[in-house]
Amino acid sequence: MEYRARTYYTNDQKALMWERWKEGWTLHQIAQLFNRAHTSVQGILSRTGGIRPPARSRSDTALTLAEREEISRAMVEGQSIRSVAARLGRAPPTISREIKRNGGQSDYRAIGADSAAWDRALRPKHCKLAADRALARIVTDKLRLLWSPEQIAGGSSILICATRAIACHTRPSTVASSFKRVVP
Repeated sequence: MEYRARTYYTNDQKALMWERWKEGWTLHQIAQLFNRAHTSVQGILSRTGGIRPPARSRSDTALTLAEREEISRAMVEGQSIRSVAARLGRAPPTISREIKRNGGQSDYRAIGADSAAWDRALRPKHCKLAADRALARIVTDKLRLLWSPEQIAGGSSILICATRAIACHTRPSTVASSFKRVVP
């Protein structure tokens, strides 16, 4: 049997797939348009349960490319974060976080920052319990002890610190009260 290379469909091809799917075409008919197997089309359509996903758009509160370019120019000129924030009508911590997560004051570039922000906004995010098996074990144990999700989330910072042997900077009373939940 001959294997084909993986096919990456363009956005226009995906739009055509969704249009045909909405019209009632079968997977086989749609796949024939692209000279591919129906399973490659099925993979695209099944990711969202056969319902066309909404077009991606940015939040109204997100920084725009023009604002990021203004930040970039200001960093090159050596202006303060507060002056940039005042000029853009944004809070200084917003500007500070933007700069820190995109290379710092010396390496901040508007185009790269805008692209990275677009990528970071992708959903769904990876589940923390899937990535951290130790944390998943702790949560499972607490659920077996009939803890509520709120109780587990309330003690999670202490639990994470304890499992990773990190020095926690919490009050002793907080630690004691969290362990009272474990041992009745």
